Order: sequence, then structure tokens, then C-alpha cells
Amino acid sequence: MGSLNERNPSLWVGTTEETQYPQFTGRLSVDVAVIGAGIAGLTAAALLKASGATVAVIEAGRIAAGATGYTTAKVTSLHGLVYNQLLQDRGEVQARMYAEANQAGLERIAQFVEESSIDCDFRRAAAYTYTTDPAQRPTIEAEVRAAQRLGLPASFSETTELPFPVQGAVRFDNQAWFHPRKYCLALARQIDGDGSHVFEMTRAVGVQEKRECLVETESGSILAGHVIVATQVPFILRGLFPARMSPSRSYAMAVKVAGAMPEGMYISLETPVRSLRPHGVDGGWLLVGGESHQVGADADTRRHYDALEAWAKQHFDVQAVEYRWSAQDYFPVDDVPYVGRATSGSQRTFVATGFKKWGMTNGTAAAMMISDAILERRNPWAELFDATRIDAKRAAKSFLDVNNEVVKHFITDRLGMTRARSVDSLAPSEGGIVKKGSRTVAAYRDENGALHVVSPTCTHLGCIVQWNSAETTWDCPCHGSRFDTEGAVIQGPAVKDLEKIED
Repeated sequence: MGSLNERNPSLWVGTTEETQYPQFTGRLSVDVAVIGAGIAGLTAAALLKASGATVAVIEAGRIAAGATGYTTAKVTSLHGLVYNQLLQDRGEVQARMYAEANQAGLERIAQFVEESSIDCDFRRAAAYTYTTDPAQRPTIEAEVRAAQRLGLPASFSETTELPFPVQGAVRFDNQAWFHPRKYCLALARQIDGDGSHVFEMTRAVGVQEKRECLVETESGSILAGHVIVATQVPFILRGLFPARMSPSRSYAMAVKVAGAMPEGMYISLETPVRSLRPHGVDGGWLLVGGESHQVGADADTRRHYDALEAWAKQHFDVQAVEYRWSAQDYFPVDDVPYVGRATSGSQRTFVATGFKKWGMTNGTAAAMMISDAILERRNPWAELFDATRIDAKRAAKSFLDVNNEVVKHFITDRLGMTRARSVDSLAPSEGGIVKKGSRTVAAYRDENGALHVVSPTCTHLGCIVQWNSAETTWDCPCHGSRFDTEGAVIQGPAVKDLEKIED
């Protein structure tokens, strides 16, 4: 799910054409129905079609217009600092599964690019996690040792291309970056045809699993042998995935700079995180990212763009900021994505979620695992990523923290509604939870002074939405659903629009 019409379109959306796949109507029967046309769903569909299955991909918005269209698009198995912790928490066997899965995801993308001659600006480059804090050098060194032990292309580096000194960095060689939407559009073209289909503007609202699966949409139904729910966060209630993850927003911009740019990809150990990578050659862009926060927990999201721009100008000769955008990611309570059957009782419904900001490789690896499961092939990483796992020892505290935060919002945000100001106080281009007569509403006054009024109650599980000033959207702080100013769903797990309140 997602929109090509975000207030701040990404570089990837701004430099690709709008797709025009048809809306699904009526009835259809295929081997596999894939809900969600991001990198995980499209990769799974492409792999399954190549194995002889008929597939139908249905997307509530446009292809690669959700999380995949708003990433920084680093194709790497270096995920900040993860491997030393995995070794300590899960042991070498499972830590190696995570490492091998993400390296395989990187190489699967490279293979698609080469096999199909996909023009998506794919470039090999080194990736770094760096620190400027002398006290953190041992942490970096421990990560290097852990990654090397797991067979990853890791080394320790004290020198980088960055315009400031570092105390040390984990370096992974032969990683990559690319244009994710160009890549996904090419996959969609491979999928559509010969008994397989790609549908846009088709929102799934339910999945029933019996001897076969029935996917219900707003405009028809699809009968399938198997279903893959690849909607960033599953909208189906089975598996309780929204309760097992926390939603986070982060920010990025593409800037033009004078002089040389780093050729590698960088991310800081310190917070606020700073992420860098180039895109394009001969006058391309420098991508600057960071500024993560919990969805719906910041009263002035615009300040995060200001902070990124100030940091970029401090370290580089920025000539222009040409694109700025924000992204949404989900973090599992036990730090490993959920991939596989939706529940222990499911035989035909699969999910892929919780990629924790590293969706290019995690999402591709997830597609490989799920396609193997559907084709009844053994996959060497499936045990670690098992979506049905319940690890009380590792996840109990995080699970309680996540859901206590939900309860807090459910209660305190309602109490805050009793103190809401009048709708008349909203200035042009301002939104907020306000009083309109005797009713508390979510209202936005546009730049022309017109009011857009909707219910403040999220249609997922009833939390109160919050105003996102940077993107002019209503965001749910409980499970991350997002809505535009007219109440239309932009991002799940909600599948129903906010009630529109006529003036």
C-alpha cells in the first residue's frame, strides 16, 4: 500500500513513470495470490512464475509506492550492528542463517539485474557502519569479528571518504545500491502476462483459508492455492503481527553537492543516526537520511527535515535539496523479521513483515523463503525467520513495552481530546485534533482556508490518529496506519478509510 501522491515524493517516485495496471474486478483463479507490490511481493511473484505457477499481484495503490518506494535503497547485509548481538542471543547457527539470508538476498537482486538486463542504476560499493566516539571503537571491533566469524566480507577500517574523522568502522565489501522503483517496475513487467496478472488500485480486505484461499477485495474475489500477504504489516488479524512490532518513521533527502561525493554507503552508530550514500554518476545525488522516531509521537515532524539539511550543509557543499521524503518501518520485538506461514495452523497463507529498515535484502530473502515453502522446497533460513515463533525469553520485555505504549496512547490520547481547542483556531496549512461544535474531530485547514474534517478514530483498532505536519497525513501511533487529509488509507494495517465528516 502507498501513494505516488505523497506531499514529499521520493527520488525513486520522482524519477519514474506512473504505472497504469488495471484495477481488478470480478472473479479470478490462480495458483498464488500476492497482496502487496513492494520488493517482497514482486520478488516472490517473479520467482513463483519462473517456476511455472500462475500468480496475481494485487496492490492497493501503485507498484513500489509504499515502503519500497521510500527507502534509501541500500542493498547490503550490513545492518548497522546486528551480528555480534545475534551471536550472543541466538548462537552461531541462527546468526549464520541471518547473515547468509541477507547475502543471498543481495545476490538474488544482482542476478535478476544481470539475467533480465534491468536498468535500475545497480552499482557495487562498500558499506560502512562507523563511529566518531572513541568509547565505541571496541563495539565496532566486536562486530567485525562477529561478521568475519559468520563468513561475511567484513573488515575493520579507520579511514573513510567521509569529510570528518571516525574512530573506526565496520566495512563490508562488494555490497550494492540501486534504484528500487525501476527494479520493481521491471519485475512487474516480467510477472504480468501468460496467465499471471498485476493489478493496481485494488485493496484486499480479507483472506479466508480453507481447502483453498479466497482473497476478498473491494471489487471482486480471487481464488488461490496459496496467498502471500506482503503489505509491510499484515492487515489480517491472524498472527497478531501489529502487536508484535513497533512502527517507526525516518527521513531522507537527495541533495546536489559541489565536489566529490562518497562512493560507499555509510550509517552512523551514534544517534541521531546519519545515513549516506550516492546515487547516479556525473552529477548525481547524495542521499542523507536519519532522524527516526515512533510514528505519531512527534508534534512537529517538519523539524527532522531541517535537522538533516543542517547536518548535510555542515559537512558538504550542498547546492540544492532536490527531493525530501520520509519512510515507515516496523521493528519485530525479537529483532528478526517474520517470514513464513501466518499461524501454526495456516497451510496456505504466508506473511513477510518486520524488515526493520533493511527491506531490500530482508524482503528479497523473505520472497525466496516463501516461494520455497509454496514449492515444497527446503529453505536453510526458514527456521530463524519462522513467523509463528513465540520466543518469550527474548521478546517478552519488548512485547510488553510495545503494547504498553499502545495502551498508553489508547487512554491518554482520548483524555487529551477533552482539552482540544476549537476548529476555528486552525491556521491555513495546519491540522490537529480539535472541537467542531460538540464533536472532537481530526481537521486540516488547507492553504486556501478550506477545512477537511474526518473522524480521529483509526479504523484498525480504534486509537486516536495524530497530525503529521511534514507529510500532511493522519498517523496512528499505535500500529502505524496512515490516512490522507480526506481520510483515505495510505498505509495499513487499516483497510477502511476514516469517516469523512461533512462541514
